[in-house]
Amino acid sequence: MSHLAGKVALVTGASQGIGRAIALDLAAQGATVALAARSEAKLADVAAEIAAAGGTARAYALDVASEDSIKAAAKQIIADLGTVHILVNNAGITKDGLALRMKLADFNDVLNTNLTGAFLLTQAVISAMMKNRWGRIINITSVVGETGAAGQVNYSASKAGMIGMTKSFAREFASRGITVNAVAPGFIETPMTHVLTDDQKTGILSQIPLARYGADSDIAAAVTFLASDNAGYITGHTLDVNGGMYMG
Repeated sequence: MSHLAGKVALVTGASQGIGRAIALDLAAQGATVALAARSEAKLADVAAEIAAAGGTARAYALDVASEDSIKAAAKQIIADLGTVHILVNNAGITKDGLALRMKLADFNDVLNTNLTGAFLLTQAVISAMMKNRWGRIINITSVVGETGAAGQVNYSASKAGMIGMTKSFAREFASRGITVNAVAPGFIETPMTHVLTDDQKTGILSQIPLARYGADSDIAAAVTFLASDNAGYITGHTLDVNGGMYMG
């Protein structure tokens, strides 16, 4: 059954990894998906994959570190697809380093992309959701936004900020039938994690009670649930999907 038929979903960072998996799952549930990322070539591949499975998707170039790009892309998506019912703020970057040596530019770049970008894109589409009197905003945060992580003060701060932003948005938008939630992945095998050494991966695995790494499909399933009517009485919540790595 297509639980999201007739809905338009916008997914950032949709060209690979978790974003791609989320887009595929939302499309499989009947949503028309606006795929957004900087790489139009990769987005075209995802759109083709969705079309081959019988779904509908369109690709849009979007740099969440640029306010102008955000405004232009949101305007074009709404013009093309009529509205946005579901927003998934997934795009993010890392620029790791010990706090003592971290350059201010690296700190700011991560905050601007991961946190400010999500704020600006939400601003850009919220009027359409308010007009619909129905909406779902789902922010992809991280377990390190809850626990902190050595060498990731910028990334941890951006993801902790997303959790606070989620709660504030949830209070502001609830009266218009809009829910706002976050999903906090633990260690998920994606291109972003492939750079870790085997020793690092083994150390992380030892901290996971379920004794396995997560898959991008685990995160996609959580997002699709929060986007559905089944989650209509859930807002301001952070859903941990981490195999027990952190139990808040």
